Amino acid sequence: MRYSGIGGQAVMEGVMMKNGDDYAIAVRTPDQKIVVENFVSAGLFKNKTVKNIPVIRGVVNFIESLTLGMKALTYSASFFEDEEEKKEQNEKKENFVMGLTVAFSVVLAVGIFMILPYGISLLFEKVFTSHWVIALLEGVLRLLIFLGYVAGISLMPDIKRVYMYHGAEHKCINCIENGLDLNVENVRKSSRLHKRCGTSFLLIVMLISILFFMFIQVDQGALRLILRILLIPVIAGVSYEFIRLAGRSDNPIVNIFSKPGLMLQKITTQEPQDDMIEVAIASVEAVFDWKGYVEKIRQEEV
Repeated sequence: MRYSGIGGQAVMEGVMMKNGDDYAIAVRTPDQKIVVENFVSAGLFKNKTVKNIPVIRGVVNFIESLTLGMKALTYSASFFEDEEEKKEQNEKKENFVMGLTVAFSVVLAVGIFMILPYGISLLFEKVFTSHWVIALLEGVLRLLIFLGYVAGISLMPDIKRVYMYHGAEHKCINCIENGLDLNVENVRKSSRLHKRCGTSFLLIVMLISILFFMFIQVDQGALRLILRILLIPVIAGVSYEFIRLAGRSDNPIVNIFSKPGLMLQKITTQEPQDDMIEVAIASVEAVFDWKGYVEKIRQEEV
């Protein structure tokens, strides 16, 4: 499995690509032009040693990715706002709103995908006496809620377009990592599924949480809930390590465990239109020397 080191995210009518601390956002504006802007993200945590510690680096990466993703979405959305709304914005206000948005998103996600399944599972304690059965039921409920959410929002027209740009992002990365020139024709025939995907990461979080929570055997319901919340960063860190390994390995066992995430990507990525592929290509070219990378692959294959 070739590893280019680049990653991305679909945004509103565009794609964000990141390579190290550099990232670029390409957006198809209402007048059908492609606007590309480069940024530098030093990250929220400056200590490089801490950021390289297994599991901990997963927590750091998750927080930084969430923050960067919100910034990219806000940036792309600005092209579709009224001019008066743009003039009213200022940097302090944007940062404040960004902080509130990230915090609210985390709280909402914890509430829906962690606390809600736990609360529902408590209703079955009078039916099942086994702690293991209740924990497994909670995990199944969590998976169903997550999958229902992903499938449900895919029916929204705006989200469907985001999923198409998500597909364009994956196709570009696969195109490069397969040693092909980055053009519309080659990208179009590349796969839209990729093992280093945020969708796969979230699904792995759901699956690993089942195993972790099975071992929380305390009688007090409130304490069980608190322990679940406290374990979320650990679960995120472990999940990141798996996704990191999966993105660099073709080990048959790793590939088997990657299958569920790839299957879910059939919902969260859709086949993009050619004009969407052009936007994704523009974002890649702004931060990554794909020609040098592809040439290196071809030399290694000779």
